[in-house]
Amino acid sequence: MTHLRTAAVVIASTRAAAGTYQDECGPAIAAWLYAHGFAVADAVVVPDGEAVGAAIGAALEARPAVLITSGGTGLSPDDATPEQTAPHLTRQLPGIMEAIRGASLATVPTAALSRGLAGTAGSTFVLNLPGSPGGVQDGLAVLEPLIDHICSQLEGSHDHR
Repeated sequence: MTHLRTAAVVIASTRAAAGTYQDECGPAIAAWLYAHGFAVADAVVVPDGEAVGAAIGAALEARPAVLITSGGTGLSPDDATPEQTAPHLTRQLPGIMEAIRGASLATVPTAALSRGLAGTAGSTFVLNLPGSPGGVQDGLAVLEPLIDHICSQLEGSHDHR
């Protein structure tokens, strides 16, 4: 498979960054992106908080087509991924997060508590997913029919099919 687009993955997990917890979300996101034609490096794992913003900024320097984060979207005191993401966004796409939360609500009522953001940073699509493997899978399922169109639009296509 030829990979024409690039992607980056940032995992916000203090435990995984410290090595006390094995991250499962990063490999799942990277595999999904690869299967959808993206060249993607291994996930960058950082502790919750300001390190997430720094990792997002560093990833955006490479101008990937897609940047997906996982973790830090809940209500714990150190869950700050949305706050660390917001300064990097040039436009928000609230409908994507509404769809992700809505798709999960029937089976996971706590999905309503996810504070993740979706938007663009220049020509990069940025998405915050929850830090659980189930939440990641639910989010990627919603993204499935949208990802190619999102990237095409950000690349300048005016096709609205």
